[in-house]
Amino acid sequence: PGFGVVRQTRSFELRKGLNEVSFTDVAAFLDPTSVGFRDLTDPNTAVLEQAFKFDLVSPSKLLEKYLDEQIAITVTEGEGTRRIAGELLSASQGRLVIKTDDGLEMVDSSDARISLGSLPDGFLTKPTLVWMLDAAQGGDHEIRSTYQTAGLTWRADYNLVLNDDDTAADVTAWVSLLNVSGIEYPNAKLKLVAGDVQKIQPARQYRAAAMEMARDGMVGKSAGFEESSLFEYHLYTLPRTTTIARNSTQQLTLFPAVSGVEIAKELLYDPTSAMGWNREPYMNPGFVPGGADKVGVYVSFKNDTDNGLGVPLPKGRIRAYKQDAADGSLEFVGEDLIDHTPRNEEVRIKLGNAFDVVGERRVVDFKIDKARKTMSETIELEVRNQKDAVQTVVIREHLYRWRTWEMTERNLPFKRIDANTIEWKVDVAPEGEKTIRYTVRYTW
Repeated sequence: PGFGVVRQTRSFELRKGLNEVSFTDVAAFLDPTSVGFRDLTDPNTAVLEQAFKFDLVSPSKLLEKYLDEQIAITVTEGEGTRRIAGELLSASQGRLVIKTDDGLEMVDSSDARISLGSLPDGFLTKPTLVWMLDAAQGGDHEIRSTYQTAGLTWRADYNLVLNDDDTAADVTAWVSLLNVSGIEYPNAKLKLVAGDVQKIQPARQYRAAAMEMARDGMVGKSAGFEESSLFEYHLYTLPRTTTIARNSTQQLTLFPAVSGVEIAKELLYDPTSAMGWNREPYMNPGFVPGGADKVGVYVSFKNDTDNGLGVPLPKGRIRAYKQDAADGSLEFVGEDLIDHTPRNEEVRIKLGNAFDVVGERRVVDFKIDKARKTMSETIELEVRNQKDAVQTVVIREHLYRWRTWEMTERNLPFKRIDANTIEWKVDVAPEGEKTIRYTVRYTW
């Protein structure tokens, strides 16, 4: 989802008084209510009427215009052809009905070569904006049109290449442009707006990615976008012109590649991640919480200048690669989506699940006293490491049964993250295991 704001400047020769001016080659999905007009030569030029004409020529529409008119067609018969001329009575469901001097002919239009006269009035080959202008002075006028159109969107794509020990990465960023608006934008100035732009939609709201393009000339400069603030959003301006081809996807460098970005790799076992507090306590002793049953692999880095970045990052897809020591090739190791990320904030992505590190959660005891409104639960969390190196794993628990809780027993100290989340950080020996056991008492 996204939209474009297009600015086009063209020169027209106007006479003093009333003029009809046609802007051809505009986007097919233009929003007529968003059109703006400005006479750069004489601001006193007034717009009396405006129209957006999009009734484009097509074979079926042409044939409809020629009903009750004379046409000629050529059809294949055997190894030769036959010409049929007469009055077109019907053109529907792929069949033509022609009244000739010898009677009615019914012909399959897909096998016929049809000859018509001139293009009927009112047909256009391109969408066109038409203005009725009242010019205060005659001569050459520079006229600028501005409008919004669908069919234009962009997204950010990032690539991470991890080093051997997963402590640093090289980062590249691309902008992918999609143009299905119906026209090409040659030698355009390109601006991208990133942010949660409010735009009314008929059925649902989109987190819009806006583009602005102008066809004024601009001196070419180096690759990469220049970032700046715009209202509560961020603007990325390409310091050179570019041609955005019709019906195409193309990529541009968002910012130059950055090497040696410090990253942190984390293994997380979070089997109760889907749980939160309910309106009533969870008192079912056999209740099994939903959540991840595997150990997730995460990578994070700080988006600041000390880490070689410090640029507001538009939301998009981030892919991670790692070099295979056997042949030096880059292998894909996972991908995730990031939201709009300001400078000095952390980027954290999930790349997948660990293969050789597994977790298991067990409820070993549960007691409830409804009269005293208390219950206690004993949990065991076991993490097993089948690698040949020590693995550091974060084990996270969400105490979901009720808001008021007290840890009565534990075999290892824990860290309290928020009102109902606790976690442990443990080192698991090669081909070893680590077990956490705790008892929590809930009151309500």
